[in-house]
Amino acid sequence: MARYLFIGLVGLFAAACGSKDSENYTPKPKGYPRFDLPATQYTLLAPTHPYQFEYNKVARILPDTFARSEPDWIFINYPAYHASVQLTYKPVNNNINRLRSMLEDSYKLAARHNIKAYAIEEKKVRLKSGLEASIIDLSGDVPSQVQFITTDSTRHFLRGALYFNTATENDSLQPVIQYIRKDIIHLLNTLKWRK
Repeated sequence: MARYLFIGLVGLFAAACGSKDSENYTPKPKGYPRFDLPATQYTLLAPTHPYQFEYNKVARILPDTFARSEPDWIFINYPAYHASVQLTYKPVNNNINRLRSMLEDSYKLAARHNIKAYAIEEKKVRLKSGLEASIIDLSGDVPSQVQFITTDSTRHFLRGALYFNTATENDSLQPVIQYIRKDIIHLLNTLKWRK
């Protein structure tokens, strides 16, 4: 009796493991989110801040509502991608020590990503206005993939950082990161300080 029971269990096990469908099984490829990126159209920021630039029409300008935010801090919000570029503006007041402190703080904020970043690359870019900007690209699972700093060194200082409010991995977000990075370059090239 035990022999027949054993043979029956082996037969059931074999039937469960091997079916016609399993011979034709093909694993599904890994899936990534699809992003439909619209053509860029730019519009000019309203003249309510000490700076003005062109930004993508798919974005919204929102005030920065964090507790420590200052009046001229804003978000360029991309609602379709759960992304924002946070802009923090500070007057330099012709004070070299103040400027030095703001630059040091900006680089410290970028360096905080060293824990998760596997690469941090800084590029100096000459803008159409003749000023220079530092663009910092961060690779890896970091909260901010692109940051930038620009100043006229006497009156104005502007820092920006791209953030996503999503759990999607950064490699999947790469098309959107590059799309917004182009907008950041356009912002910098159209930036004008207001008097």
